[in-house]
Amino acid sequence: MKSISQKLADFSCGFSYQSLTQDQIAKLKLYFLDWLGSAYAGASQKPVQMVLSVAKSQGGNPQATLIPDGSKSSALMAALVNGASSHVVEMDDLHRESILHPAAAIIPAVLAAAEAEHAPGKDFLAALAVGYEVGIRVALAAGTSHYNFWHTTGTCGTFGAAAGAGRILKLSPEQMAWALGSAGTQAAGLWAFLVENAMSKQLHPGKAAMNGLLAALLAREGFTGAVSILESEKGFFRATSQDFDEKRCVHGLGKEFWFERNSLKYHASCGHTHSAIDAVLEATRGKSMGPQEVSSVKVRLYQAALDLLGEVQPKSPYLAKFCLPFCIATALLYGRVGLEAFSEERLGEQKLRLLMDKIQIQPDPALSSLFPRMWPARVEILGTDGNIRSGACDYPKGDPENPISQDEAWEKFRWMTREILPMDRGSELLEQVMGIDEMDDVCGFMFVPH
Repeated sequence: MKSISQKLADFSCGFSYQSLTQDQIAKLKLYFLDWLGSAYAGASQKPVQMVLSVAKSQGGNPQATLIPDGSKSSALMAALVNGASSHVVEMDDLHRESILHPAAAIIPAVLAAAEAEHAPGKDFLAALAVGYEVGIRVALAAGTSHYNFWHTTGTCGTFGAAAGAGRILKLSPEQMAWALGSAGTQAAGLWAFLVENAMSKQLHPGKAAMNGLLAALLAREGFTGAVSILESEKGFFRATSQDFDEKRCVHGLGKEFWFERNSLKYHASCGHTHSAIDAVLEATRGKSMGPQEVSSVKVRLYQAALDLLGEVQPKSPYLAKFCLPFCIATALLYGRVGLEAFSEERLGEQKLRLLMDKIQIQPDPALSSLFPRMWPARVEILGTDGNIRSGACDYPKGDPENPISQDEAWEKFRWMTREILPMDRGSELLEQVMGIDEMDDVCGFMFVPH
């Protein structure tokens, strides 16, 4: 009987561009565009510049592009740098049910492999689909208890990176199963960084991409990996979860595609803040409300959001992205939570601090029971005028049930790249992404920022 990794390998190696529907192709192009915008937006961030500096100091064959500065390095270093750069501003995509950020961990590995191998655009899109589907399925099977300690993007993303890169490298099913085995033994990423305001979160997608690509490259050389890495008594699921369900890895494999149910984030903060933000915006109808107009704000959320974010204080612009009161207060005062919301100036703004003091957040058992199928929130705002404004959100803007349009995705890309790409270069790159399936070699992308 074949192991789970062997079944995933058979799927990965047998999947092609011709397997994709037109709707799936359109979605994969938007996923890539969204990731690219996030990678450019994060390029100047301090943690990314540190990773970039280390990568450039190591040298290496000029195989693939380092997005932050447009230079070339080894495929492995490109996967590391681009993974870190695309996650730091918290605008990269999210798969709700699996609690995974697939793009930041998977696309850097696939893109680096595709550049190194001079792969055509159609192969690139097929590899993205494979990487997303494998990573998401492993994360679904790992269960919600995995997320208590492990950052799913760093752990399960490694499997997706290996599968996607392996598809580019044209691994055999046997080699692909080995690659998944080597991916699993490297999978890591712990939540402790969030308590200490450490930069480690950017290593999670960067190392997932780098390690997944490394696993695939080694497998091509004949380097073996445990083909029962997922279900073994000493394997990934039993080591990292108390509620795993192995069947979710392969149920409907090749017939049902979880990667179609991906969310493109609309707010520049942790995904667990989005439903509360949207509930506030529904209650206020987008109108600004300052501390002089608000008596109290009561927010009810699902327990998992509070378990992860409940103790986070906005000690830095980055930590503010994970601080529920700060994000809710920003939505109240400004009517949006964009990249500009997270600055030292905003952290010291008196009106925001006064609003934060009026916010009460508590778990709701009924909402908690819906997680992770939904990430819901309920809000009641008591105004100083005595009126109560209520808002509810089950599916934040950007979720598959409440998607952003293609035009909105394009506008998001332009907005995220406006500081680093001249307008004509950004438009040219957008056109290239939307026509990627006509490219004979993905090295034709004009990635250089200036």
